[in-house]
Amino acid sequence: MAIGFAIHKRKRKVSPELVARFRHLPVANVSDVMSRISGTNRLRPMHAGGWLGGPALTVKTRPGDNLMVHKAIDLAEPGDVIVVDAGGVLVNAIIGEIMSTLAEKNCVAGFVIDGAIRDAGAIRAGSFPVFAAGVAHRGPYKDGPGEINCAVSVDGMIVEPGDLIVADGDGVLCVPYDDVAAICKLTEAKKATEEKSIQQIRAGTSDRRWVDEALKRLGCEFKE
Repeated sequence: MAIGFAIHKRKRKVSPELVARFRHLPVANVSDVMSRISGTNRLRPMHAGGWLGGPALTVKTRPGDNLMVHKAIDLAEPGDVIVVDAGGVLVNAIIGEIMSTLAEKNCVAGFVIDGAIRDAGAIRAGSFPVFAAGVAHRGPYKDGPGEINCAVSVDGMIVEPGDLIVADGDGVLCVPYDDVAAICKLTEAKKATEEKSIQQIRAGTSDRRWVDEALKRLGCEFKE
């Protein structure tokens, strides 16, 4: 038995229809309806910019080793987000331009890596989504061990295979598989409320009385 060195079969994944509904929903709004306590703030976009979303294909690897990430690219279905738990270690890069090009060619939606990348200039110049914790010029090893399609931790955020990953310039968030439909509906309502508020601000009809009401309720003194 190879403990910690295995490829599991993913048993479920969020539907393309639900992924599409999240495409125009800001990650900040998703975070709001998830009580603002989920997700990671450490991983940042390494590409030119743009939204990332899709079902998670998870990889847990020894820090600095990308053998199982290579296998994940071969296994990925179109639209998958490859989510790599590399322990947050930034000494060796997990992917670079060659692997990101291969993943894009294979119709992978993008990468989320709790670790480093390299060839940062090439990745930054492109639109293929890559979110990572940092950059390192040192290349990876290819010895294992690791696992594919297991529960992983990305900067403390737990991701199960098939969960929804959404990411934009504000950061990366995992929406649990069983909650995706409900959170989508709540986020759509949240976005509509914020759009109404922006319209009121631009029209000069925004009601700001709530600020003083909150201060009074919280015991703030208004001194002469």
